[in-house]
Amino acid sequence: MTQQSPPSTHLTPTSSGRLDPSVTPEMRVTLMEKLKTLPAAPGVYFHKSADGEVIYVGKAAVLKNRVRQYFHKSPKDPKTEALVAEIADTDWIVVDTEMDALFLESEMIKRYKPKWNILLRDDKTVSYVRIDFKSKVPYISFTRVPQDDKATYIGPFYGKVAVEKALRILRKVFPYYDRPYDGKKSLHTDLGLTPGIEIGRTTPQEYKKNLRKLRLYLEGGRHKLIKDLEKQMLAAAKDEKFEEAAELRKQLFGLRELQKKIVFSDKEFLNISSDQALVDLQMMLRLPNPPRRIEGYDISHQSGTNVVGSMVVFVNGVSDRSEYRKFKLRHQRNDDPANLHEVIERRLKHQEWAFPDLVILDGGLGQISAVKDLLAAHQIPVIGRDKSGDHTRNAAVNIILPDGEQYKTLQLAPDSHVAKLIARIDDEAHRFAVTYHSLLKRKKMLK
Repeated sequence: MTQQSPPSTHLTPTSSGRLDPSVTPEMRVTLMEKLKTLPAAPGVYFHKSADGEVIYVGKAAVLKNRVRQYFHKSPKDPKTEALVAEIADTDWIVVDTEMDALFLESEMIKRYKPKWNILLRDDKTVSYVRIDFKSKVPYISFTRVPQDDKATYIGPFYGKVAVEKALRILRKVFPYYDRPYDGKKSLHTDLGLTPGIEIGRTTPQEYKKNLRKLRLYLEGGRHKLIKDLEKQMLAAAKDEKFEEAAELRKQLFGLRELQKKIVFSDKEFLNISSDQALVDLQMMLRLPNPPRRIEGYDISHQSGTNVVGSMVVFVNGVSDRSEYRKFKLRHQRNDDPANLHEVIERRLKHQEWAFPDLVILDGGLGQISAVKDLLAAHQIPVIGRDKSGDHTRNAAVNIILPDGEQYKTLQLAPDSHVAKLIARIDDEAHRFAVTYHSLLKRKKMLK
C-alpha cells in the first residue's frame, strides 16, 4: 500500500487557532507528524482528547484524505471548530472495504459513546434498515427512528449513502420490494430487482426466505450465509432438486462476486492487534493471543418465571448478531448461578458453534463458581462483571478475574478501552436477555 503525505504547510492546528488549553503545542506537533503516516485505505478513525478519551469516531473511504481534512485551512462550522480544538491525538483501524468501515464505525460508537458524535450528530445521518417480516409481502425501507411495531430494524448506520449503495448491489442477488406491495408489475420487475410475486416468479414464502438471507448479510453474518448456501446447494443437488440448486448456485456466485466489488472481502474483518481493548484483555488475563471470539451471557426473569438466558458474540471486538443465541430455561427458578450453569452446559454441547476465546458473565463470584469447571474442561477462560444490580449506562466496570487459584475484583477506569469493551458486551447480553424475556411474558399474557 502506497502512503502519500501532502506538505505539512497545508495543515494547521485549526483554522481559528483556538486550541483547548489542555492540548499542548508539543501534542499538536506530534499529531501532525503522525497524520503523515495515514494510509490511503478505508477505515475508522478515533479522535482523542489530551487525557486519551475517545471524543469522536468516524469512518472514511480513504483515511488519509478524510482525517487530514479536519486540520486543513478551510471554513468549518463552530461545532467542528470546537471538536478540532480538543483533538490531541488520532488513531485508526484499517479495514478491507467501505462497508466494513460502516459496520465498524457503528460498533465503535456504541462502545465508546463519544461526546462529539452526539454533539455533532444530525439525526438525518443516522439510519436503520427496516423490514416487517410479519407482513405477507415485506418491503425494505429506511428510517431514522425505530418504532415499537415488532418490525426488524438493522443498525444504526452512521451514513445512509453507503448502506443504500450496498443494498442496491445486494438487490441483484436478493431481489426485494422497496415500497408496499400492490401486485402491479413495474420496471423493477422486468430488471429482476423485485422477487416477481406479481408475475408468479416466486411465492411470498420463498421471498421471505431470501429476505432473511439479506438480513443475515447486513448484520455481518456473510461468512455463515455463504457456508449455509453451499450446504443447501449440495443438498438440493443430491436430492435432484435441480431448479432449487441452480437458484442457490446463482445466489452463492452472486455473493462471491460482490465480495470482489465493494461490500465485503474474504479477508479477516480487521487486524485485532489494532484494537487496544483486545490487546489490554490479552495482557490482563495473560492470554496467548488477543481474544478473537468473546461470548457474553446474562439471565433474565421475573421472580423465577419466564427465565431465559442470552449469548451474544463479539468477533474481533465487533458484535456478530448472526451468532447470537437465546435459551429458554428448562428449570424455572430464581437462582441465577444455577440458571447460568444450565445455559453454559447446553451451549457447550453445540460443538458446531465455534468455541470462544473468552467468556464474560453478567454477575459476580457466584455466577463464575457455577460455570468455571464447565468452561475449564474446554480451557475457556471466564470473567464476570459485577454491577451489583446497577444496570444504568454509567454503572461501574468491576470485573471478577482469576488470581492464581482464586478470583479477585478489579475496578477498571471507566474511560479505559477495556472497560468500554466489557461494558459494551455485557450491556448487549443484558439487552438481548431482557428482550427475549419480555417477548415470552407478552406471549403468556395473551394466552
